[in-house]
Amino acid sequence: MEEVIAIKIGGEIVDLQTSNGDNGEKIYFDNSPLSLDVIRHSTAHLMAQAIRELYSDAKFFVGPVVEEGFYYDFKTSTKISDSDLKNIEKKMLELAKRGYTIEKYNLSREEALQKFAEDPLKLAVISKISDSKLSIYKQGDFEDLCRGPHLPNTKFLKFFKLTKIAGAYLGGNDQNEMLTRIYGISFATHEALKSHLTMLEEAEKRDHRKIAVQMGLFTFDDDVGAGLPIWLPNGGRLRSKLESRLFKAHRKRGYQPVRGPEILKADIWKISGHYQNYGENMYFTSIDEQEYGIKPMNCVGHIKVYQSDLRSYRDLPLKFFEYGVVHRHEKSGVMHGLFRVREFTQDDAHIFCRTDQIKSEVIAVLKFVDDIMKSFNFDYSLEISTKPEKAIGRDEVWEIATTSLKDALNENGIAYGIDEGGGAFYGPKIDIKIRDSIGRKWQCGTIQVDFNLPERFELEYMSDDNNRVQPVMIHRAILGSFERFIGILTEHFAGEFPFFIAPTQVAIVPISSEKHLDYAKEIENELIDLDIDVEIFAQNESLNKRIRMSEKSRVPMIIVIGDNEVANKMVSIRDRRTRENFETTKDKFIEIIKNKMKEVQF
Repeated sequence: MEEVIAIKIGGEIVDLQTSNGDNGEKIYFDNSPLSLDVIRHSTAHLMAQAIRELYSDAKFFVGPVVEEGFYYDFKTSTKISDSDLKNIEKKMLELAKRGYTIEKYNLSREEALQKFAEDPLKLAVISKISDSKLSIYKQGDFEDLCRGPHLPNTKFLKFFKLTKIAGAYLGGNDQNEMLTRIYGISFATHEALKSHLTMLEEAEKRDHRKIAVQMGLFTFDDDVGAGLPIWLPNGGRLRSKLESRLFKAHRKRGYQPVRGPEILKADIWKISGHYQNYGENMYFTSIDEQEYGIKPMNCVGHIKVYQSDLRSYRDLPLKFFEYGVVHRHEKSGVMHGLFRVREFTQDDAHIFCRTDQIKSEVIAVLKFVDDIMKSFNFDYSLEISTKPEKAIGRDEVWEIATTSLKDALNENGIAYGIDEGGGAFYGPKIDIKIRDSIGRKWQCGTIQVDFNLPERFELEYMSDDNNRVQPVMIHRAILGSFERFIGILTEHFAGEFPFFIAPTQVAIVPISSEKHLDYAKEIENELIDLDIDVEIFAQNESLNKRIRMSEKSRVPMIIVIGDNEVANKMVSIRDRRTRENFETTKDKFIEIIKNKMKEVQF
């Protein structure tokens, strides 16, 4: 029988050390999300305990549970590398087997400050906690500040793995000292751990940064600057295909293309609230003694488009979209390939509508989302993110906006989760979380209902009874950004992109460059007229090597041309996606290509 390790009381998970026999929903020791949260809190402390035994001068900052498992930030005079992780794991197993009872006790703030007076990292932790009482968890000789929850005993911890080591600035501030960070993962069963490690191995093979080098998609250059991607020809072609198809999809759904400037006066960012609530993520400069801000979002530009004309209730909804280049000040330690960059392009849109149109517009956006995600074979889930601590606007306005999102989903029978406090500073949102081919979840697009910015900018339209009424603003991005989405697509397909967006869609391999090149160019020209990207592999190499070169480039369709193909207007086809080889006429091949381009419609 599974053991109870925690209790859910009033929406909060508390461990057995805290529950004091209170009744509530029992959390069992298994691989459910609530159970894993408790298991991973405890595994983090087990790792810290092992580090302390191996490196006696180690001092610890924080060790939270995160989406990918857990980590601990600490410092020690000994340089720790990847090769030391197995040693730490071995010590963790040894400590777990001792079956230490995990105890909890509380200290007043003053007592905690006194207890950790000689530990600057703990003092830094305490400075971030406003509570008058602080909890400490103890197992054996090891103890640390922590809110928990934790397992009742270390004996539960058997199936874990330390995954990587990195550097991390104290508190995420690059002005502070660098600490060591070790990441890990843990589960309730061996099978779950093994499955996860297999996924990590597969993820390593699919790393979009490695595939980008193999396929010539993008690069970064220190001379240009960190987090500023440079798109190479193959990546440029892939991206332009995605942008072009998405442009048509927007136009079919009634969106109008617009474009706002990338740099705007700081005063306008003060009106919007970005200056006060998002300023640390922005870049500012001065022009003619006037402060300007480089845009981190496109909403202000679209507000100005709305204000460029008088609006009537008959005009609404108005839908503006833009492939807007934005800049955000990401810290150097968090940047990662295309997933986290300082310059990126959003597939951004803003819908200005009446209050009675909110539900229908949100549902229309969700249908748009569904069409796109199905085209790429993504499963996805939705989550409503509510008002964060740092926010603008009145509580009643937030309540109306949040309720409108819930009503839109509830009335259409669409399942969703809740992320308390995860909203944008100006409004609640629906987050779109996709699951890739190896089971990982990714945050992509959002749909946000905003009453606050229309109020701040005094937006209005004339109602049917000639009154001035404030419109509602729906912010939405489906891909999120082209950079991040292409990174996700690259790993989802392992570079084997669907035909309609592949950088090179057809490779033509003439057996003889002298005798068969003219026919190859004839086919190439016909395909280019169909907006198909083609490459002729006519290098001075053997036929097999040229075919291997095209396959290494992950081209979906390879056609080989010899005497028979030239004489009979045929093509010999290798379809790398279906793993089929066949011959057909050139005209039938052109029809196959046309049909392939029609397979995906969004």
